[in-house]
Amino acid sequence: MGANIIILAGGAASRMKQLEGVNLDERLSKHVLTKAKAMLPVGRNGRPFLDYLLYNIARAGYRNVVIVVGENDASIEHYYVDEGGSNYFDSLAFSFVRQPIPAGRSKPLGTADALLRALRSVPHWRGQHFTVCNSDNLYSSTALRLLLDDDHPNAMIDYDRSALQFPEHRITQFSVIIKDREGFLTDIIEKPDAHELEHARDPHGRIGVSMNLWRFSYDQILPYLEAVPLHPLRKEKELPIAVRMMVAQHPKAVYTIPVAEHVIDLTSPADIETVRAYLLTQFSEL
Repeated sequence: MGANIIILAGGAASRMKQLEGVNLDERLSKHVLTKAKAMLPVGRNGRPFLDYLLYNIARAGYRNVVIVVGENDASIEHYYVDEGGSNYFDSLAFSFVRQPIPAGRSKPLGTADALLRALRSVPHWRGQHFTVCNSDNLYSSTALRLLLDDDHPNAMIDYDRSALQFPEHRITQFSVIIKDREGFLTDIIEKPDAHELEHARDPHGRIGVSMNLWRFSYDQILPYLEAVPLHPLRKEKELPIAVRMMVAQHPKAVYTIPVAEHVIDLTSPADIETVRAYLLTQFSEL
């Protein structure tokens, strides 16, 4: 019960497709333009990035995996279903949900919409818990297991900002999290200014950030996913906003679990060589 995880892989990946000024070979450039980010062949023998995330997911003890894919992307299902990629993960049961692009739009409606569609595809998960994560971050099996073992109704990994090894200009883009003295989430601040950063420091001077690794009660998060409005600027339904709505109505609804480690990220073409080097050295077994 509850060894469930949803991977969000249906985004437009617009930053990854910005190839100007990036030195990639013709074959890899074609992959970047035609495949989901998670399916880029950055691993040994051309294994896709998503294989490494699934490897950590399996090691952490998850069993049921729902992958949300884009309306115009067939690369994920083709690899895991048609080509038998799922055979690498005997302990995992896969299912797929397609996130459509509404008429008049160029991309899907955002992460809250993606998660809502995933939950509607697994109504038998009602009464259970599930983890949700991005497909372009390589979360450790330790962090994934911490969420699986946590006994709070809802939780998130609270990453120590100082442990992240990204350039400073990139770290400033991450949302910081505000907690009460007992470690429960009270707010999430997107692109914080200097004053908001200071406000986010805990009594030990630590600043926590969200890398979009969450665990929810199906029944508790569902109504907020249904009710979340479009972001006024980005015109997307965003998961952090749904969480903020839940916390506003139910204080202490989301517990934060502190972790101090780096998270490998595959957002733009400039990340590809760094990710390749990491996978080759840290995953010799794959």
